[in-house]
Amino acid sequence: MIELLLKKRNGFQLNREELASIIDGFTSGSIPDYQISAFLMAVCFKGMTPTETAHLTDIMMHSGELIDLSGIKGIKVDKHSTGGVGDKTTLILAPLVAAAGVPVAKMSGRGLGHTGGTADKMKAIKGMSLYMSNEEFVNKIKTHGIALCTQNANLVPADKKLYALRDVTGTVNNISLISSSIMSKKLACGADAIVIDIKVGHGAFTKTIEDAEQLANMMIGIGAKMNRKVIAVITAMNEPLGCTIGNALEVKEAIDTLQGKGPKDLTDLCLELGGHMLVLGEVAKNQHEAIEILKKLIDSGAAFEKFKELVSSQGGDLQVIEQTALLPSTQFSETYKSTSEGYISELNALNIGLASVKLGAGRETQESVIDHGAGILLKKKIGDYVTKGEALAILYSNNADNFIKATELMNLTYEYSQEKPIEKPLILKTVF
Repeated sequence: MIELLLKKRNGFQLNREELASIIDGFTSGSIPDYQISAFLMAVCFKGMTPTETAHLTDIMMHSGELIDLSGIKGIKVDKHSTGGVGDKTTLILAPLVAAAGVPVAKMSGRGLGHTGGTADKMKAIKGMSLYMSNEEFVNKIKTHGIALCTQNANLVPADKKLYALRDVTGTVNNISLISSSIMSKKLACGADAIVIDIKVGHGAFTKTIEDAEQLANMMIGIGAKMNRKVIAVITAMNEPLGCTIGNALEVKEAIDTLQGKGPKDLTDLCLELGGHMLVLGEVAKNQHEAIEILKKLIDSGAAFEKFKELVSSQGGDLQVIEQTALLPSTQFSETYKSTSEGYISELNALNIGLASVKLGAGRETQESVIDHGAGILLKKKIGDYVTKGEALAILYSNNADNFIKATELMNLTYEYSQEKPIEKPLILKTVF
């Protein structure tokens, strides 16, 4: 292992056998965390070639069992986001697309760094179980047209261990590690087509459109080698998506959106991504037709009914869904107020995400326990005019001491201007 570390540190390419020895050794426990941490850091500094990345993806994909969805009628479509702040799109998209008749097979992970994870958000629903066998996963899709799971011990175990280690070693932000992690899970889950939402901006791991396009092309290339159709949508993440950051808060906002009462940016993004999923699933001929179908499913209540079906089928308490005041809450809250007057011109999503972690909504170590009620409710966003002393956000936590560090980060988050800023697009580019 030391020889392989030195080889990667010095910028040389590792072959398939060498990468397999690293991943197999880590999965079995024969290679310790500290050596894998060194390997991950070397990859971040020296990078990996497309060939190395493809090998790594395939090795991780085959580190456990593969799910066979061929017995399920229709084109099975999956969706993934590279991680953002306030990104609760899966909670909306999965039932919305399933309500349109496209089977959705979704594996979701927990939060990474300052970004929230779908698994953490769904666990805010009392009784909700995301852990299931591969057979249970397939049967739920057959019965309900949708299932949402986390990785079990037999499914891509290599990525599960790497995913947790990257989160706490500062090695999340690398195109090869991101793409191999995403695609190994998606390919192992057996979906026929995949829509990838690549976030770009302050609150994303990808900072430039150029890097996002590189990531998109890498994942599309991996998908093509495995006979999977992949579409990547590059979207802005300079301010949080929607108005909530934190697990239970985001569940409530997702429910509002499924009922047609969600914020515009979140609704528009779900319609855009969902439209691509319907076209890939061949229930719509084009994006315009697909979006009209999705709007009708929201207006009719069918999308929300499918969400309730998903929750009920996985043990969740429907009373919590129908009465969102029963979702986890916190003992303490503080109002964060503006110290200036003018239009909000910048709302740094990274600082908001880090503040939510300080409040307890995310993890700072692998062992950190999530406070499902903690988080931030934004009262104002970019383009809104505020006066001095006006409420910008409400902070929630079960530990009053957490507000000090969270407020320090909030103080770095806002910038103001006397002229209303030009509205920037949410959808930046679509890569096929």
